[in-house]
Amino acid sequence: MPSHASWLTLLLAYVKETLAHNAPLLGTTVINQEEATYASFEPIIASLLIVLAVLVLAFVARKRLLADDAYVPDDKLSLRTFFEVFLGYFYDLAKSIMDADRAKQHFPIIAGSACFVFFANVVALIPGFPVATTSLNITLGSALVVFIYFNIQGLKENGWGYLKHMAGPVWYLWPLIFLIELISLFVRPVTLAVRLLLNMAVDHLILTIFLGLVALLVPVPLMLLGCLIIVVQTLVFALLTTIYISLATEHEAEHH
Repeated sequence: MPSHASWLTLLLAYVKETLAHNAPLLGTTVINQEEATYASFEPIIASLLIVLAVLVLAFVARKRLLADDAYVPDDKLSLRTFFEVFLGYFYDLAKSIMDADRAKQHFPIIAGSACFVFFANVVALIPGFPVATTSLNITLGSALVVFIYFNIQGLKENGWGYLKHMAGPVWYLWPLIFLIELISLFVRPVTLAVRLLLNMAVDHLILTIFLGLVALLVPVPLMLLGCLIIVVQTLVFALLTTIYISLATEHEAEHH
């Protein structure tokens, strides 16, 4: 994807030699097999900063929820109100797709994915901020976390019945059906990663170009469009995560 500069890019330039010395530890890129450079650390550090920011915000909101007057709703939009509405929506979404017990059990990974994608994308609206989700390494890593999680949960809930279901009900079609299901299974993290990457990278690139041309007023419609893209991408990522977990953790008898 097209590269861009941010304040993090400038900061990393001060330790360029150190990062360049340790860059081989990152290996090569999956697609082009290119050697890592000091700039390869930028999306990793940007994603860690997002995680840290989410943890700090969650800690502040939790402190407010544990206050003596927490049962009294805030009279205006606050951090507590935001998290209540934001996480409440995705919890209701999870309950509408799977039963309440499974929704509660798997909600941490669903809520964590939604928070990371949302906040990592929101900073795209702030000029000069690094956007972690414009890197395939980050989006693919996020998708692989979801992929590994729902497969582990599927095996945990159904044992070898989870793999047996992938072969279909007719024994003489097992090799063909299993191959198709296996391909479909491994395509899931790729579609999650690429969809998120392309939407955010293109949106951020267009916004950066217009900000460079005309810094006032003209980029505003694009920023409003960017807000819509952020909401949609967060919803799609969390929705697909919920669906994949739901399908994997259904009992074998429920599949037939």
